[in-house]
Amino acid sequence: MNPEAGDQLKAGADHNESELHRTSHTFGRLEKYLGEFVYGGIDGCVTTFAVVAGAVGASLDSSVIIILGFANLLADGFAMSVGAFLSARSSADNYRKHRQIEYWEVENMPETEKEEIREIYRAKGFDGALLEQVTEVITKDHDRWVDVMMKEELGLVREDKSPFLIGATTYLSFILIGLIPLVVYVWDHFQPVGKNLFLLSSVLTGGGFIIIGWLKAHVNQTGKLRGVAETLLLGAIAAAVSFYVGDLIEKIIM
Repeated sequence: MNPEAGDQLKAGADHNESELHRTSHTFGRLEKYLGEFVYGGIDGCVTTFAVVAGAVGASLDSSVIIILGFANLLADGFAMSVGAFLSARSSADNYRKHRQIEYWEVENMPETEKEEIREIYRAKGFDGALLEQVTEVITKDHDRWVDVMMKEELGLVREDKSPFLIGATTYLSFILIGLIPLVVYVWDHFQPVGKNLFLLSSVLTGGGFIIIGWLKAHVNQTGKLRGVAETLLLGAIAAAVSFYVGDLIEKIIM
C-alpha cells in the first residue's frame, strides 16, 4: 500500500473515532439529565391535560381552554423548574458545607477522625493488621480521607449535575410535553378541524404518555410496559377527576 494512502486511512480512522467519542460524550451528558426531562414532562402533560379536561367538563370555549392551558404551562412549569433548581443548589451547598467541616476535623482532630475510619471499616469486617493498613492508606491523603468520611459517615455523595441545567431541563420538558394536549386546540383556532377536539387531544396526549412512560422506565430501569401503563393511568385519573369537577362546578354555578 502507498504510504500516503495508509496515512490518509489512519487519519480518517482517527477522525471517525474522535467523532464517535464526541457523539458518545454528548449523548452521555444529555442522558445525565434524562430523569429531569422525564419527570418535568410527566408533570407538564398531566397538569395541562387535567386543565383541558376540567375546562371541557365545564363546557368552556376553546379560546378559554387555550388561555388556561398556556397559563398553566408557563406558570406551573416555571414554578416546578425553580423548585428543582433550588433543591439541587441546596443539596450542593449542603454537601460543600459538610465537606468543609470534615476538612477542618481532619486537620484539627486527626486522631478522632482516624478512629472513625477504623470504626467504619471494622463494621465492614476488617480487623487486626489489615484494618490498620486500610486506615493508614486512607488517612495518608486528606482528600481521600474526606471523601470516605463524606460517603461512609454522612452518606453524602457529590452531585455532578448543574442546578441550572436541572431547572432548565425541567422547564423545557414541562413545556414541550405539556404542549401536546393543547396542540389540537391551537391548530383549530387558526384552521378549524371540525371534529371532536377533546377526543383528538386525548389521543395525542395518550401518545405523549406512552413515550414519556417508556423513558421513565428506562431511567428507573423497570419494565417498559409497567412504566407506560402507570403513566397512562396517572394521566387518565387526573383528567377524569378534573373533567367531573369541572362538570359539577358548571352545573352548580350555571
